[in-house]
Amino acid sequence: MSTQTTPTVSDIAALGATEGTGPTLALLTAGQHTRRLLLLRVLLDAIDTADATPGPAAALARHHADLLENAERAAPDAARRVLFYSLTGPWAERCVKWLQPGAATAPGDGASAARDIAHLGSLATAAAAHADLSFSTGLTVHDARVTLPTLGALRCPAPDGTAVTLTAATGRLLLRAPGGPTAEILRDATGAWLSDDPRWLPPHTLHGGPRPVLLDDLDHGRLAGRRGPLTPAERAHWGALWHDALPLLGHGGDARSAELALLDCIVPLTGPSTGLGTTVGASHSSGTSPSAFGAVLASTPPTAADLAAGLAHELQHAKLCALSDLVTLHTAGDAPDYWAPWRPDPRPFNGFLHGAYAHLALAGFWQRLALALEEPAGRDHAWAAHARCHAQVGAVLPVLRGSRRLTDAGRVFVAALAERHEQLRDPAPPRGHLVRAAAYVETARTHWLRQHPRRTVT
Repeated sequence: MSTQTTPTVSDIAALGATEGTGPTLALLTAGQHTRRLLLLRVLLDAIDTADATPGPAAALARHHADLLENAERAAPDAARRVLFYSLTGPWAERCVKWLQPGAATAPGDGASAARDIAHLGSLATAAAAHADLSFSTGLTVHDARVTLPTLGALRCPAPDGTAVTLTAATGRLLLRAPGGPTAEILRDATGAWLSDDPRWLPPHTLHGGPRPVLLDDLDHGRLAGRRGPLTPAERAHWGALWHDALPLLGHGGDARSAELALLDCIVPLTGPSTGLGTTVGASHSSGTSPSAFGAVLASTPPTAADLAAGLAHELQHAKLCALSDLVTLHTAGDAPDYWAPWRPDPRPFNGFLHGAYAHLALAGFWQRLALALEEPAGRDHAWAAHARCHAQVGAVLPVLRGSRRLTDAGRVFVAALAERHEQLRDPAPPRGHLVRAAAYVETARTHWLRQHPRRTVT
């Protein structure tokens, strides 16, 4: 078994070219898992040593912390399906913030903190259920349901904070909520948790890629733009888009398919996303969050090609965030000094680099798709998207390559990015697409300078 814990120069170069073999991607994932365990250790220690006034809520939090630790000790691989789940990260970061001295002072922070700390019970319960522990605990209702991450959710038409009792034995959960009968949830032979109770909402799983991916419309961790549970028809629509997107990612190259091994869940959104992601089109947006490695937030894409392109784009952000946690690529600050032809606002260097990297992957994806498609309209659309993305990256490459803020590792990364950009010149798209892409970038540059007259195009 490999004991490699840091990326080599070859790994950095491969990632800079928007590639990366299975072992390289596994290295990124291992780094994120180590980071998650350290974050959870900080959280559990903070719960154990918090100076909060003793009371039922504090005692319940310590009970849930003990349950989580027992699950991890008893069956670490099973419990870590929840601990390493993408949406556990943003929640854990918020909880650590709430538990710092002087936290929860802004209006509304107290209720948000209480809700986040209470969610520890749901997370600990899910981990303990995966670990086959027998236990009883108390949970609370939020958004008219009790959510058990990766397991499902029980509808509970009761006010937020209403107490619910859960009892667990191997492969069996009993949830007693006010205003209704006890719900029995059983684990089937596939590992899914199902119930005849119509109040129980199992998660929807997307199959066919290198690993199962949750379409998580139940446990959003209070992400901006979130929506409620999807209807059966909406879930079926997402499933059809996923099924049709997989072969398109295959056409986009081996790297685009391999990257799906990083994908943990897709979170459906109703509006624009937040984080390092970007709007893919006028009617579709997608995004990522550095703390939610493996999650892609997305509104419903119009077509399977939009979904495939959105995943190809967002997984580059995930890769670059994970790489940046293992090695320093630059020493630039957060000042928004850079023009990026894919955004109307000035960008900090890190966002500038992220955007160039993701658009380079899109240029390669659309080029391969154009070469693979036989249908004229689809092929023409792919060539147009390739030409635009390629021209956008080309416009910013001189600034990236000339930056004095790059470290040695950063220079390796950007050099590989530039080399990949050069490779994507051949085969070239039809001439008309090149002309229109160049005009598009120049128009974006001119508009940006008009909006920011005191700045230069850095």
